Amino acid sequence: MIVVTGATGRLGRLVVDGLLESVPADHVVAAVRNPGKAADLAARGVKIKEADYERPETLKGVFAPGDTVLFISGDAVGRRLGQHRAVVDAARAAEVARIVYTSVLHADTTPLALAADHRGTEEHIRASGIPFTFLRNGFYTEVYAASVLQGVEHGVIFGAAGEGRVASAARADFAAAAVAVLTREEDGDKIYELSGDTAWSLPELAAEVSAATGRPVVYQDLPHADYRQALIDAGLPEPAATMYADIDLDIVRGALSPTPGELSALIGRPTTPLRESVAAILKEA
Repeated sequence: MIVVTGATGRLGRLVVDGLLESVPADHVVAAVRNPGKAADLAARGVKIKEADYERPETLKGVFAPGDTVLFISGDAVGRRLGQHRAVVDAARAAEVARIVYTSVLHADTTPLALAADHRGTEEHIRASGIPFTFLRNGFYTEVYAASVLQGVEHGVIFGAAGEGRVASAARADFAAAAVAVLTREEDGDKIYELSGDTAWSLPELAAEVSAATGRPVVYQDLPHADYRQALIDAGLPEPAATMYADIDLDIVRGALSPTPGELSALIGRPTTPLRESVAAILKEA
C-alpha cells in the first residue's frame, strides 16, 4: 500500500491524483486530518484514514507492515518537529517498508530558519532505521501568489531580496516527483535536491506579471527592517513577518538557487516556467 499523509492538502491531492493514473485506487491510502474533506477521494476507491499530526493517538493503525509512506511535512513552522516525530514513531512501530519525506532544499546546510524542523525530522527518520527517501523541495512558485496579486492590484511587488534568485517550480512538479518515487523501486536511502530548472528574481517576477496583465508592474526593494514592518502592517503576525523578511535575505545569499536537473530528471520533463505559473495564479484568482 502507498499511504499519503496530508492527502487533502494542496500537494497531497496532486500526489493522489497522480498515483491514481498508474496505481489501483485500493492500493492507495489517504491519511487526512478531516476524513469528511476526503469524500471525493473515497468515492474514487481510495481508502481514507484519520491522521492528525497534532493528535498522536490518531496515528495508530494508519500504517501497516510493508507500506510505502509519503510523509508530507506539516505547516506549523517552529512547532511541527514534535508532530513529525510522532508520525515517524508510528511508522516505525508499524514496520513500514519506506518513508518518503518532503523536506527542504539543502536541509542540512541551508541558512533558512524554516529548515530547522526539517533537519530535526530528517535526523529522527535516520535514527528510526526506516529506509528513507528525502525529497528536499525548493520553493513552490505558488508561494508567490500573494505577491503576484499585489502586483496586479497596486502595480508594485515589495520585497527585500534585491537581485537574488529563486529556483522555484510549480507545486505540480514536486507532486509529480513524489509520484515517480512512490511508484518505483528504491534501493537504499536516497536524497533528492529538487528545484526548478531556471532561477528568477523578484524584478523578473514583476515583469512577468506585467506581461501577463498588460499593466505596469514594478518591483520595489526595501531594507529588511522596512519590509518586515510592511508585512506586519499588512496583517501578518510578527513571527511570520520576520520569517518572510529573513527568507529574502537568504535568497540574496543563494539559499534557493537551483540544483540543476534533479527535479526535471525525476519527472521526465522540464519544470514549469515562471510565466506559466504566473498565468495559472492569475487564472485561479
